Amino acid sequence: MFDVILWDVDGTLLDFLAAEKAAIRACFTEMGLGECTDEQIARYSIINKKYWKRMEDGEISKAEVLSGRFEEFFAGEGVEANVDDFNVLYQTRLGDTVVFFDGADSLLCEFRGRVKQYAVTNGTQRAQRRKLANSGLDRIFDGIFISDEIGHEKPSREFFDRVFETIGGVSKNRVLIVGDSISSDIRGGKNAGIRTCWYNPSGAQAPEGMRPDYEIKNLGEVRYILDGQ
Repeated sequence: MFDVILWDVDGTLLDFLAAEKAAIRACFTEMGLGECTDEQIARYSIINKKYWKRMEDGEISKAEVLSGRFEEFFAGEGVEANVDDFNVLYQTRLGDTVVFFDGADSLLCEFRGRVKQYAVTNGTQRAQRRKLANSGLDRIFDGIFISDEIGHEKPSREFFDRVFETIGGVSKNRVLIVGDSISSDIRGGKNAGIRTCWYNPSGAQAPEGMRPDYEIKNLGEVRYILDGQ
């Protein structure tokens, strides 16, 4: 049914929350800020998701995400730190922890030669290039599309236009995007006119008007989609 799969990275192939927790703790230690507790990290994670959602909805820029989330977090926790320095170090440390969901690395290797596979991610260039190298995914994908390098973010049509310009020679009805974010991956796929697959292990409810073509709880279910089942 499909010749191309566009894979989201964070929250889909890789456990972003595990990397986030390890990265923040490492940054606190390296910058002499003391211990960062699980409760603090949980509060940061909520703030972070809020800022990325605002960007995906077109309310703020990525630069405002990267600075604003830490400004709000530090203010709420009473932490005194240089936001810019912290963010640079954080982007590096995000790539140090690699945890795959559902044996994603083996699954992508299994699909090689059967379909073309590309990474499509809104993460920063520094973080994504590092984590893709450390995970070995950069040696599995047929290509990598990072919003920092493209100059546009998912879910914008411009992001996907650049993807198709680069890939070339593929019919959009033969392309599937797989991702965990309704606001980024599913909306982006619909904007691009391709089929969408929502990775939804928690069983959350999709909002009205943004129903994916497919919904899965385990990445291995993509096998059945490829087989037309």
